[in-house]
Amino acid sequence: MQHNLAQTVSLYDEFGTVDERVARLNARYKHHSATSVLDLALRDRELGRIALVSSFGAESVVLLHMISVMKPDTPVIFIDTEMLFEETIHYQLELIEKLDLRDVRRIRPAPAALDAHDPEGLLHLSDKDACCNLRKTVPLQNTLGDFDAWITGRKRFQGATRATLDFFENEGDTRIKINPLAYWAPEDLRDYMVNNRLPRHPLVAKGYPSIGCAPCTSPVKEGEDPRAGRWRGEEKTECGIHFLDGKIVRGPLKGDAA
Repeated sequence: MQHNLAQTVSLYDEFGTVDERVARLNARYKHHSATSVLDLALRDRELGRIALVSSFGAESVVLLHMISVMKPDTPVIFIDTEMLFEETIHYQLELIEKLDLRDVRRIRPAPAALDAHDPEGLLHLSDKDACCNLRKTVPLQNTLGDFDAWITGRKRFQGATRATLDFFENEGDTRIKINPLAYWAPEDLRDYMVNNRLPRHPLVAKGYPSIGCAPCTSPVKEGEDPRAGRWRGEEKTECGIHFLDGKIVRGPLKGDAA
């Protein structure tokens, strides 16, 4: 972690605060395409060390394919909540081989944290936010300590909380989030997958256009919002790994290391 601190200080000394860099990057890449933003960002010194965070879900193959073509040794962080569909695990292994992804890091919640906070694996029934925090947010935040920026697959069309996404965001004054697909529409994703003959997640054909953990994801009916199957019937719309209005939804678990 000392190396990461030195890297962060170096970026600040050379390029200024995260806010200043985000403003410059959005101005610099304002009129670029998604592929151009990603390709140039991977080589932009202002962004430092970059990882792609991927769920290996319904649309993940698009960014994974782009990375495999542009810079296949880019670290890919896959959060295994230990509550994923078996199809997601198999799909992940399929894509690693097909796309020749060279640095996929499968991270899990700490066993001690699970024993302390969800020993029976039923936390999602009583407190979905706490479950997401335990199984996704905390493991990811711990892992992202080694990086200065990370790539997400979020798009503006995915809902109100994402409607104003820019290509680059400030994540709590510590890291930059890169959203190359921010301005893409559903048809752009479909065209990219078809044109590049990319395999789809097997659950897509079964009515799952957005795929998370098995207990909290249900099929979507025709005409419904693509994310309607995530936490169906709940006010919850985000798992918590993203910042909303500059603040993380949840944080380190009480009694656990940050």
